[in-house]
Amino acid sequence: MPGVGLLCRLGSRLLSGGRHASVLVASETGMGKRGLWCVIARNIGNNTTWWDEHLSAENAEFLKKITDEEFRAQIASKMCPLKDEPWPLHQWEPGSKRVGVIALKLGMMPLWTKNGEKLPVTLLQVEDCHVLKYVPKEETGGRNPYLIVGGKTGSPFRKAQSRLEMYREIGLPPKQKIATFKVSDNAIIKPGTPLYAAHFRPGQFVDVSAKTIGKGFQGVMKRWGFKGQPASHGQTKTHRRPGAISSSGLGRVLKGKKMPGQMGNYFRTARGLKIWRVNVKHNILYVHGCIPGHTNCLVKVTDSNLRPYRDHSKNLPFPTYFADGDEELSDELYDEKVFQFTEPSIVFT
Repeated sequence: MPGVGLLCRLGSRLLSGGRHASVLVASETGMGKRGLWCVIARNIGNNTTWWDEHLSAENAEFLKKITDEEFRAQIASKMCPLKDEPWPLHQWEPGSKRVGVIALKLGMMPLWTKNGEKLPVTLLQVEDCHVLKYVPKEETGGRNPYLIVGGKTGSPFRKAQSRLEMYREIGLPPKQKIATFKVSDNAIIKPGTPLYAAHFRPGQFVDVSAKTIGKGFQGVMKRWGFKGQPASHGQTKTHRRPGAISSSGLGRVLKGKKMPGQMGNYFRTARGLKIWRVNVKHNILYVHGCIPGHTNCLVKVTDSNLRPYRDHSKNLPFPTYFADGDEELSDELYDEKVFQFTEPSIVFT
């Protein structure tokens, strides 16, 4: 029986420690008086299952409910960072750079100025945003330290254990998006500190970064707005073609030539956007104009890095706004030019 001998030799190699660590010995069965063994083995190295694959629907819902209650308790325990051994706070200095926040894009709506001018604004909600980790400049080899910030609570059932360990150390639920912000030495914040929409104020200018909406592979008419070739008069299957892309004397295509290719699905930053309104109660920012990304995407919001607006942060809460601090704010903050519908529209003099 040559087949039995082959299986026996395979079993002896596996029992003595083979090269393939992903092969698991399932069972061993005696095959005769000569001491030969037959080993049944199967490869389970790449075998993966969903977290709820072997759970009933009731048990899966119960786990989600318990996890959600635990996450709410963890977030509530971080509401008063100033009473929980805070790090030293410093004053603003020229050249200081604050941390940014991660916000959820809700959509767009109009606002009006007191002169009747219509302002298109984008609503950004700061939801469950916390400082996760402080990275000193000695570890990065740069001139500035970093703060890792996470926004919007995510599911722990589809996160790696190494990533969940970081959240357990600071006592926070896992986040859907993590971003790194470069800060100055006097603007570092203790990990676990919550960040709110009141971190920014009306009249301030910010930079918003997000991934644009992906359009796939597109031609020159959709991607660059080309006119295209004539619809008739001798045109044969070239109506949407770009036409000539180079001259015969050059012999190559210049870099940056507008040609068909991937459209969207890359990070872009809209700079110098003014904040017209801040809803402190629901943590919503009303930012001027449109920003990259689709609705319900997570974006990064930071103080504007443009040269005319770099020193505007001296009148802002530094290093951030603390809900348990001495500053008391109303539920709505408006820019001085924005018309409030609680005010009379007609004034008689």
